[in-house]
Amino acid sequence: MSSIDWLNEVHNRKDSFIKDLQGLLQIRSVLDEENATEDAPFGKGVKEALTYMLSLGEKDGFVSKNVQNVAGHLLYGEGTENVGILCHVDVVPEGDGWTSDPYKAEIRDGKIYARGALDDKGPTMAAYYAMKIVKELHLPLTKEIRMIIGTDEESDWRCVDTYFKEESMPTIGFAPDADFPIIFAEKGISDFDIVQKFSGEATDSGEVKILSFSSGRRYNMVPDFAQAILEVKEGEQTEIIQRYQNYLKLENVPGRYLVDNGDLVLELEGVSAHGLEPNNGVNAGLKLADFLVELKLDEKATHYFQFVKKFFVNDSRGKKLGINYEDDITGELTLNAGILNYEANRGGKIGQTVRYPVTNDMDKTKEKLTKLLTEHSFSLENFTDSKPHYVEKDSELIQTLSKVYEEQTGEKAKLLSIGGGTYARSLEKGVAFGPLFPGREDIAHKKDEYMFIEDLMKATAIYAQAIYELAK
Repeated sequence: MSSIDWLNEVHNRKDSFIKDLQGLLQIRSVLDEENATEDAPFGKGVKEALTYMLSLGEKDGFVSKNVQNVAGHLLYGEGTENVGILCHVDVVPEGDGWTSDPYKAEIRDGKIYARGALDDKGPTMAAYYAMKIVKELHLPLTKEIRMIIGTDEESDWRCVDTYFKEESMPTIGFAPDADFPIIFAEKGISDFDIVQKFSGEATDSGEVKILSFSSGRRYNMVPDFAQAILEVKEGEQTEIIQRYQNYLKLENVPGRYLVDNGDLVLELEGVSAHGLEPNNGVNAGLKLADFLVELKLDEKATHYFQFVKKFFVNDSRGKKLGINYEDDITGELTLNAGILNYEANRGGKIGQTVRYPVTNDMDKTKEKLTKLLTEHSFSLENFTDSKPHYVEKDSELIQTLSKVYEEQTGEKAKLLSIGGGTYARSLEKGVAFGPLFPGREDIAHKKDEYMFIEDLMKATAIYAQAIYELAK
């Protein structure tokens, strides 16, 4: 057991911690490439947040470096090996419906409310103060401590890509940007489009012509709204409307219809959820497609909607496609149809995210999928792949962080695996470590995002001991 009372050290600095955190939270660091400049490639607010952290570090005696205005680091200590702490100061847009100004960083009922309080400015400040405590206690270290600050985590990770072209990879490290106790495994993430290549025409051969069908905007979200605009032969509208109302009632989903300039517009509401587990939501696009496929459509639309029905409706595990897979480390492969589009003159497309287990061979999965799609006159396009990340349970990193977590909380350090991706996968030997404690609501990216002040204090104490244990 460490003889240092880490939590007491944190509480001794509580006032300055909150002041510095509020200063960071009050910066609207949302990606803004429309107003980007050479010295602020991701926008003024993002650059301001990076500068804020680097300046804070300089004031407290850390060595700082700005890497092309998209990333930076703060260093303390020396050694041939180093401990990396990967944080980010960019945030997602604030959205609507907040109880208080999302950039005021107001404290109410023991919580600090702001965009970024949980993801990831609160944890970034916790990790910073953990470094600061280790430095101010003059503890003997054999490794360098390096806090890496990213500015594009919520988008394309161009910050860490740029950073690691200039700087070396830390020997071991963690990202304070997920859950406690320890996330030791992250699924692989592949995004791609399935594009219709059917040569048939959208003719008037059917009683119904689908002028357009759309649902979803992002691969990694279950779409909560879908709309179809239909050109229906005279006298058929009433029957379709009745069938649609019956379908909505049977499926127990909200929806509506209207007639616009003679065209029939059908709308359906689903339930949004993160694409890493589609079963937590209701996919509006798949529901509406399930209804549309039963209509007397033209040849081209029939081809698209029958394909969607056959391979994606009621299957988020890729079983119908023959790509289902499961292991004991990260569980099942999941498949989310996040973007669905069809236009009479252009055909259809399905945007997918696949979260696949760490032992799954994505190259073989892609090969199998490509073959099946070709057989059905579809193609695989815009394919991207972020490989799975996994650290052995008996590694020095896992053992050290487990010991620290258990000493600080008195709780068992259960190892977790996730379908999402954190900065930890940027490290060869890195894990996600906090800040959300078991049982706490995950309100990242939601309105009224907050973090309990006391949880931030506890997380800082855990990070301080962890940094010391890893670097001593």
